[in-house]
Amino acid sequence: MTTTELSDQAAPPKPRSRLNPVGLLGRAGPLALIVGPAMLMAGGLTMPGVRAGAIAAAVLLAVLAVLAAGYRIGWVRLLPGLLAIASVTWSNWLLASPRELEPALLAGLRVGYFVVPGVVCAAFIDPAALGDQLGQRLRIPARPVLAAVAGLQRLDTLAQDWQALIRARRIRGLGPTRSPLSQARHYWAVTFALLVQALRQAERASVAMEARGYGLLARPGHRRTWWQPAPFTGADVALLAVCAALAALPTALHTLLS
Repeated sequence: MTTTELSDQAAPPKPRSRLNPVGLLGRAGPLALIVGPAMLMAGGLTMPGVRAGAIAAAVLLAVLAVLAAGYRIGWVRLLPGLLAIASVTWSNWLLASPRELEPALLAGLRVGYFVVPGVVCAAFIDPAALGDQLGQRLRIPARPVLAAVAGLQRLDTLAQDWQALIRARRIRGLGPTRSPLSQARHYWAVTFALLVQALRQAERASVAMEARGYGLLARPGHRRTWWQPAPFTGADVALLAVCAALAALPTALHTLLS
């Protein structure tokens, strides 16, 4: 073994790279990315009026664009949140007696004030870094933390598995036609195959983790080390400060405008 190989083995692990190290969201840790939207939820649910809420929501969107520093969030990721906002607004207008638009818009603004930032922040969460912070900062037992990290990492590959299954069916001549019934059968078959594949992969991961001694973590006296340190950095403090200010913004604007 050469001196270079020895120095490579003795070198400490390099820090984990962020998705977007330029923006504040890319530099913040996973716990701050979770606590920040929770603070916005407290501010959004206490939003007092539509006019102040609309101005605060516009400011929030502008701040999110700056914090993300050009990182693109796909519309597919935002679609469930947008549907939730639309459904809350519609149901509050439809079921109200008498039907008034302003209370319905206020309900939609309250939900959107924390749903959209939550979706954006979730795009920057690294499952491995989240596990490090849960184990080291919050002192959560290692076994559930590792199980959660393994599950979150599997979620990242579901889209790739979906595309691979679709390509495999088309190569074998099992692709759908233009008929709606054929399309429904095709996607049902792909969904069922993806479910079966996910269960098999979960079984293999469970056996592999047990074979590597992860079951010992449930016994008293067994502790584990963590791959990366989990410091609470200045980016975390800055993100929480921005979220606290945005949480108080609707009430402050309502006071100024009234």
